[in-house]
Amino acid sequence: MTRLLTAESVRMGHPDKLCDFIADSVLDSVLDQNPSARVACEVMAVRRDIILAGEITCGYKPDYQTIVGAALCDAGYDPTAFRVTEHIAAQSPDIAEGVDRGSELGAGDQGTVYGYATNETAEYLPLPLVLAHRICERLDFLHREGMISGLRPDGKAQVTLEYDFGEATRIKTVVVSAQHEEYISEALLRRTVLEKVLPGALMEFPVDEGTEILVNPSGRFVIGGPTGDTGLTGRKLMVDTYGGFVPHGGGAFSGKDPTKVDRSGAYMARYIAKNIVAAHLADRCKVAVSYAIGVAKPVAVDVDTFCTGTVNDEILNAVVAEIFDLRPSAIIAALGLAAPIYARTACYGHFGRDGFPWERTDKVAALMETVKRGRRV
Repeated sequence: MTRLLTAESVRMGHPDKLCDFIADSVLDSVLDQNPSARVACEVMAVRRDIILAGEITCGYKPDYQTIVGAALCDAGYDPTAFRVTEHIAAQSPDIAEGVDRGSELGAGDQGTVYGYATNETAEYLPLPLVLAHRICERLDFLHREGMISGLRPDGKAQVTLEYDFGEATRIKTVVVSAQHEEYISEALLRRTVLEKVLPGALMEFPVDEGTEILVNPSGRFVIGGPTGDTGLTGRKLMVDTYGGFVPHGGGAFSGKDPTKVDRSGAYMARYIAKNIVAAHLADRCKVAVSYAIGVAKPVAVDVDTFCTGTVNDEILNAVVAEIFDLRPSAIIAALGLAAPIYARTACYGHFGRDGFPWERTDKVAALMETVKRGRRV
């Protein structure tokens, strides 16, 4: 049976991703000074205006102009071309009272978060998503290093793969939309993408002679970024997570401190799912964790291996409950989430990249031993 599966990614200068990057840059700056700060920063980018809003409680006033200017520069924009305004207040005392309960933290919000892992790739992510991220990352690298002339910061990529009986067999379609300077022709841009971008990005799983490659299929793409499309934090949820291959709880990540479980809980759920797959206890694994605002322990945890597990899911649920502490304070401590590590998460997905604590596979031995012990009982 043949199936077509598709995922997309966006470049660092995409208006929504720019907002995510600015929000996480604000978060990092605040956590660098106060690891216990409460941050919920939302960003809107519209034409020449960058608007910050939300709630931040940190004991001092961050230098938003400098933070935003540095983020704009990193994303490939001229910071002097934008005006920065902020509408930031302190966290609601009602929420603060529910979260801060002495030495314990209650969940900063209600809802369900999802973690996922698959042994399809070395990143433990779906292959179409991995390839889409690589295309965008390579576009940004070549642009940043000046190895491609005529590119501007905005853009996105989409990859469709053919699967036969669950195995990826070939790339059916690649779509690349790249903002460019006025003088770049469509033909030159297409040739540049074919010669300099795709070979490096798709080295491990290349296109074939039948692959359909669409470069700027809508035609001219000179006006982009916030000038062409309003950007907002939290609008690229599937790009940030698993490409739409599993459910999403609806809570965005960027701009939120780790007491917000829609971020920290999702990171822990990924950590659990990845370790289960890395331990060869399943080929695919989804972990769902549900919280009530102000309550430390989750109200529900569910492990689903899509019938690929070497033991049944009921056993894995019991093992997860024994090994992993899913209270917010325990998650923050276990994964080191009070550190200013978030700006780098904003682009090319929050999962599947080295250097993030939720990507470790250091619970493999404990999972395997606990499963064995359960079998012996």
